[in-house]
Amino acid sequence: MNETATRVYAEIDLDAVRGNVRALRERAPRAQVMAVVKADGYGHGAVPCARAALDAGAAWIGTATPQEALALRAAGIGAPLMCWLWTPGGPWREAVEAGIDVSVSALWALDEVRAAARAAGRTARIQLKADTGLGRAGCQPADWAELVGAAVAAQAEGTVRVTGLWSHFACADEPGHPSVPLQLAAFRDMLAYAEKEGVEPEVRHIANSPATLTLPESHFDLVRCGLAVYGVSPAPELGTPAQLGLRPAMTLKASVALVKAVPAGHGVSYGHHHVTAGDTRLALIPAGYADGVPRHASGRGPVLVGGKVRTVAGRVAMDQFVVDLGPDDPAEAGDEAVLFGPGDGGEPTAEDWAQAADTIAYEIVTRIGGRVPRVYRNG
Repeated sequence: MNETATRVYAEIDLDAVRGNVRALRERAPRAQVMAVVKADGYGHGAVPCARAALDAGAAWIGTATPQEALALRAAGIGAPLMCWLWTPGGPWREAVEAGIDVSVSALWALDEVRAAARAAGRTARIQLKADTGLGRAGCQPADWAELVGAAVAAQAEGTVRVTGLWSHFACADEPGHPSVPLQLAAFRDMLAYAEKEGVEPEVRHIANSPATLTLPESHFDLVRCGLAVYGVSPAPELGTPAQLGLRPAMTLKASVALVKAVPAGHGVSYGHHHVTAGDTRLALIPAGYADGVPRHASGRGPVLVGGKVRTVAGRVAMDQFVVDLGPDDPAEAGDEAVLFGPGDGGEPTAEDWAQAADTIAYEIVTRIGGRVPRVYRNG
């Protein structure tokens, strides 16, 4: 790819991914690391990032959907692999045949995976999820005995093997939140019950990225790291990436498409929410909300152009936005614009864009769309 002629592209530093996984392993020295590559590796590319994470010592790979997990198997990823977002009628048999660990939160899911195991002629690997307080997927404590009993019976008949017991925090990214110790206590109780009933899991896990970084008592056998694998801080309250020993892996770049002089009082972009204060030069950046640039950051999103950080002038459109350079700036068409990156070159970060769009950094990197090419470094 001739990157200098590329409209917009995301540069992915796979050495950063490797370094982040090593840093996370150091934070959880007694636990295995699962690198979560759902949503196409949080926008970074699931397959190359999974390989980089495994190179750095990750023991497991995690996805949300079974389709994501099956795609990794098709790409040759043979490591232990788990997926957790199932709906009735999902590709259970394909997952069983691929040796993928599947999450079970309710009896309907257990019934479907048992049927798939019979059809495949092999034992399914399942992990029982406990709802310890998040209120999404997972089995409520009141129903846990029934689910565990049914899973133990299915294990006795040979259709399943209960390989894991797990849960997920609601507020681990909020230091000192009272729900965290309550969820840990509930998880320990639900673990104790399942193990008393005969479950011998390979892994027990509840820690996500923020818990991996800040709650060593939650590490158990495995920590599930998502955003931190890609070097982005899970929450500003926990620290910057550098403070957490992480390095952002994605840099989003574009080529300036046009620079032109306009007079004072000239409207800019839809709705004329920006009007030039004086004679000035406008630069057109050929990336918009169809590429994942958040429209909510209109008038606020930061961009490095010509060695200076500018702000989006007016509304972000589907394919483009404008920055007001001022009257004397020498920037020209073809110059590089950096929307975000690690920040050590003076460019904005994903967190800067998150604040500009009133969202979280998870969304900024994950929403970078499919028409934005990924260029991999250090592969």
